[in-house]
Amino acid sequence: MNVDRAVLAMAGTMTLVSVLLVALVSPWWLLLTGFVGANLLQSSITGFCPAAIVFRRLGLDRGCAFG
Repeated sequence: MNVDRAVLAMAGTMTLVSVLLVALVSPWWLLLTGFVGANLLQSSITGFCPAAIVFRRLGLDRGCAFG
């Protein structure tokens, strides 16, 4: 697994978890969904992603998007 796939897997997991929390706990968890979406949009424009930095430091191979 490379950094790109790890970032996408984490974003997808966080989105699904937030949807589950909205259904079971409170609609305020939609803020987490919005945060994940905004971070994905921001990283697609700027190429900067804090999660990619963390995954890189954990030793994952570089990808093409967050190389």
